Amino acid sequence: MKNEMDKTIIENHSRRRFLGAGSAALAAVAVTGLTADAQERANIRKAEHDHSSSNPGQENKTILDENPNSNMPPPTDSGDTVPIWYSFDLTKKRVEEGGWTHQVTEREFPSSRDIAGVNMRLTAGSFRELHWHTADEWAYVLYGSARVTVMNPDGSMFIEDVSEGDLWVFPAGYPHSIQGLGPDGTEFLLVFPQGSFSEDGTFLLSEWVAHTPPEVLRKNFGLDDAALAKLPTGALYIFPGELPGTLDRDKTQIGKALENRLQYTFKMKSMLPTKATSGGEVRIVDSRNFPVSRNIAAGLVTIKPGGMRELHWHPTSSEWQFYVAGKGRMTVFTPVGNARTMDYNANDVGYVPAVAGHYVENTGDTDLVFLELFASDLFQDVSLNNWLRHLPAEVVAQHLNLDAGSIKKIPEEKQVVLK
Repeated sequence: MKNEMDKTIIENHSRRRFLGAGSAALAAVAVTGLTADAQERANIRKAEHDHSSSNPGQENKTILDENPNSNMPPPTDSGDTVPIWYSFDLTKKRVEEGGWTHQVTEREFPSSRDIAGVNMRLTAGSFRELHWHTADEWAYVLYGSARVTVMNPDGSMFIEDVSEGDLWVFPAGYPHSIQGLGPDGTEFLLVFPQGSFSEDGTFLLSEWVAHTPPEVLRKNFGLDDAALAKLPTGALYIFPGELPGTLDRDKTQIGKALENRLQYTFKMKSMLPTKATSGGEVRIVDSRNFPVSRNIAAGLVTIKPGGMRELHWHPTSSEWQFYVAGKGRMTVFTPVGNARTMDYNANDVGYVPAVAGHYVENTGDTDLVFLELFASDLFQDVSLNNWLRHLPAEVVAQHLNLDAGSIKKIPEEKQVVLK
């Protein structure tokens, strides 16, 4: 009896093993079939998408070629975000004898409520006339050299020469001037922490004089009628002038007693990188290393071909970008499930709302160089990688369905720029 029972148990066990193996084999076949079917459906959807997106009618191919990720967004794009792209090349240039200017403000780029930008050119010897603003002026020299002056309310003066890669800050209400130097003048980006700012709305010395009664000017300046007759009767704004002498000569004219102790210029491009990796580098300038920059913080980012500004966000301020060189793309993510991807080239402006997740990727074969700018005294960013690696591994595993080995591959230290 026992032998028969043992035989029955063995047969049932063998049968279960066979059925289990058979079930596994059938499951494998089913999965393979499902995978093949899913791939076929994906191919059909792609063909349908490609056909749906075709345009047999009119197209501006030049613009489409410059913005492939706007014309044909990646499938991860979804919903709607605020505009995140504009270009200085779309704006009207104000051309004067001695140079030109054009601007991207909240009027041209409605998303940008915190910052306005101005791109200006001065030929050799030409002035951006003596003036002052309602907002701080932050500037980055894109080309050539200039001589700048600014006066403090106590009458002390600052004068310095700046070249490509240098920056300056002039506080709101402080009178200043800019003059292009040899051999070919200068070009620079001006940034103001005021989205509605207009370069056309500055306080000009020439206009003040032109709109003040002559008898008041006579009392104020102590000049006779012959001298008053020579004063400007309209705005100078940008105008040609003679190249100045040496910086030392001008400093001597000002005199040591009036020399300002504060430093209003900074050599940004030539400073040591704040962070450098195999993918590129970033130089950060804010109130911590440039004390007069109390309302604008900036990062000069260089990304090598194939590199990427890591996934991150800024916790306190929106980001205003200016692209200096190269080609890139950026995706901005906002709630709920919204994402927009755009392409960027030299002279373009990018915008990221405060706390919105984003990255910037080099899509060209040369370095991508751009400025990140914030209406803030401090440059602050939160790295997604940094956050994930500082959490308990179990928390990350349960959110992203990653095993411990995969989680450890995520960079632990904030990289800023990845390769």
